[in-house]
Amino acid sequence: MMVNCCGLLTAQKEPVPLKSIEVELQVRDHVATVVSTLNYENKEDKPVEAVFVFPLPGDAAVCHFSAKVGQTHIVAEVKEKQQAREEYDDALSSGQQAFLLEESDQSPDIFSLSVGSLPPGESTSIRLEYVTELAVQADDGLRFCLPAVLNPRYQPQGSEDVSVQVTSVPASLVPYSLSFSARVSSPRPISKVESSCSLEPLQYLNTDQTQAMVKLAAGHKFDRDVELLIYYKDAHQPTAVVEAGQASAKPGTLMGDPVVMVSLYPEFPQSVMSSLASCGEFVFLLDRSGSMDCSINNSRQEETRIGSARDTLLLLLKSLSMGCYFNIYSFGSRFEHIFPKSVEYNEKSMEEALKKVEEMQADLGGTEILEPLEHIYKQPCIPKQPRQLFVFTDGEVGNTKEVIDLVKKNAGSHRCFSFGIGEGASSALINGLAKEGGGHAQFITGTDRMQPKVMQSLRFALQPAVEDILVTWDLPKGVSATVLSPPITAIFQGQRSLIYAQLTGQRLEAAEGCVMVKYSLAGHPSQNQLHFHLKPAEDTGLTIHRLAARTLIRSLELEDRSDRGQQDEGVKKKVVELSVQSGVSSSFTAFIAVNKDSGESIQGPLARRNIPTPRFYAQMLCSSPMMRSQPDPTMACAAAPSAFCDFMMCDSEELLETGDCANFSECYDDVEDEAAVPQQPLRDPLLQLVSLQKASGYWMLDAALASALGKTSEEVEKSKPAPVNKEVWATILALIWLHGFKMDVKEEWELLAMKAASWLRAQNGPCVTECVEAGNALLGCSVQKEALGL
Repeated sequence: MMVNCCGLLTAQKEPVPLKSIEVELQVRDHVATVVSTLNYENKEDKPVEAVFVFPLPGDAAVCHFSAKVGQTHIVAEVKEKQQAREEYDDALSSGQQAFLLEESDQSPDIFSLSVGSLPPGESTSIRLEYVTELAVQADDGLRFCLPAVLNPRYQPQGSEDVSVQVTSVPASLVPYSLSFSARVSSPRPISKVESSCSLEPLQYLNTDQTQAMVKLAAGHKFDRDVELLIYYKDAHQPTAVVEAGQASAKPGTLMGDPVVMVSLYPEFPQSVMSSLASCGEFVFLLDRSGSMDCSINNSRQEETRIGSARDTLLLLLKSLSMGCYFNIYSFGSRFEHIFPKSVEYNEKSMEEALKKVEEMQADLGGTEILEPLEHIYKQPCIPKQPRQLFVFTDGEVGNTKEVIDLVKKNAGSHRCFSFGIGEGASSALINGLAKEGGGHAQFITGTDRMQPKVMQSLRFALQPAVEDILVTWDLPKGVSATVLSPPITAIFQGQRSLIYAQLTGQRLEAAEGCVMVKYSLAGHPSQNQLHFHLKPAEDTGLTIHRLAARTLIRSLELEDRSDRGQQDEGVKKKVVELSVQSGVSSSFTAFIAVNKDSGESIQGPLARRNIPTPRFYAQMLCSSPMMRSQPDPTMACAAAPSAFCDFMMCDSEELLETGDCANFSECYDDVEDEAAVPQQPLRDPLLQLVSLQKASGYWMLDAALASALGKTSEEVEKSKPAPVNKEVWATILALIWLHGFKMDVKEEWELLAMKAASWLRAQNGPCVTECVEAGNALLGCSVQKEALGL
């Protein structure tokens, strides 16, 4: 069932009181501080309670919440959640103003903000602050995402109800505005800042380009998350920042002592990286819920999420090595698998799987990912074939914490690589799957192509597993480090590893410390180390302390959920104490503010107003059973206006009384513009060529290959050197075409090309040099034999 209530506005069509949102982003190296100001105005003739449910990054540490009413400034306190709710209700019942901010019980990336007893004609502003780490992307960019879109989360049947209800509307009808500005500073020069949204030109604030500012262009539509990609020169530099403790906090506590944040970028020897593993059990888990039928960036020109996933599975299957094992699961309200259990990869199994993949549609209903995961984990692991799980989803589930707990429970038997597809994918789910599964997370939004990001993760999966990871510290006498981060379970080449630690004891500010990460890589002991000054950095505030507190809180929450049923309140007590001490939100606490100086009690009945979050028409249409039953959804709308409006959950009195609505034409035009069914594009020439490769790596010399190369069968046959095997000739031609025409997407075909080159070397055939020369002449290329790996 969909847990969110979707509608246009309230039943009475009365305006909601949220007028505008202002967001200021401060990025320092790879840590971001976000300050959001929400401005409310009650234009009604009675007091209202406004409820706004909105998404935040899943690993954000919410650390400040305050309200300004007239000239009165009220700073919220962190309290145990039930106590905070009771104080909020008590305040409203006594006619006082109150403000409540709480995290969803089911997913840490959804928050609910309640603004109570806002008198007629009065304005108020809410200030919300959080800090978050920026994730490193495949191209070394640092990704910040301001989730503007909250897609409905699918709640499995029989599970607990979600505590928050969401009202969502099409992006064009969101009744409030958004302004966004970002200031970036780093020890290294800033190369560029990119975005999925329109930005004003980047402004450098100093001559060495280590500080810059950028703003969202005017007229932003609520049709996508605001995503920034920040690029630094020499991004892979390890760093350590020591932050002084809070002067008012007790020494010996997390907030009273200095905290160090260490950022390491392990570099593996080239000899190890050049020999990718050829074994493993690869399990692909694909979301086939209705929402996967939408386009990735909600544009009619782009292919659908499910279509892109099918193409990606083709590349993945062609890139596997003979002798490994694989299986493909897909899920919605139920799940399916191609084979009863994982099978050995060969020509027969690959072809059978590809036929099934080609038939896959987004037709399995809701998004129940827990059951297929449980089924996968029940399958016995195959000896000497490390299990690698790849999860593709648009991240719209309601039981995020339950799913992540299951992955963590089985972390010792596999690595999990996750992919969030499209706008609104839950960062808590996608990042949580990879973090607890010892893998890597990727997000595919805007104009991103899924294939290069997935193939990079496959390369990570094929890297030798890093084992026996140990973090050690070399500190001056009298100084000790207590690690606050969970143990590092996965290390990948060039990917950042973050460690938070509390420093206690006598500190010698002129002294140095050293942290070492030791591990075993392909059977060889390795280590990376970093020396750092113990003197606290200036002007960092308490950002690092709050991130460290958030990390520790998340670890304790996981521990609590794994121990649930033992009625042990000890972990919850620790979380509440740490949350209150650090001022950082948790699943057991909430921010509460009560305006006790508001003078007279607010009179009159309190009207509740749910403030809508942006959502896409296209997303709503493509997941609707009524619309999906029609060859053209917009035709269905035109034929049945009342059914369309009923689906949109527009509950206007005119519609309810007459079955018609004066606003239908306007709504329908918006839908027709945003959600027309895209024409099926011609198949990508690269995918056409790749689809012809055999499991062991070679190509057949036939008409299909000639067509993919843009030649006739006669031209291809005629150019073949006489003594050369047909398959060898065909495979060399395919490799020349890839290197000659598709170098811009090399990461997509590199692994399957390596397999082809390996097959060619094993043939030890004659005239390879002559074949390469003839192939270049035929295809109009100038590719060297060495470039082909021959």
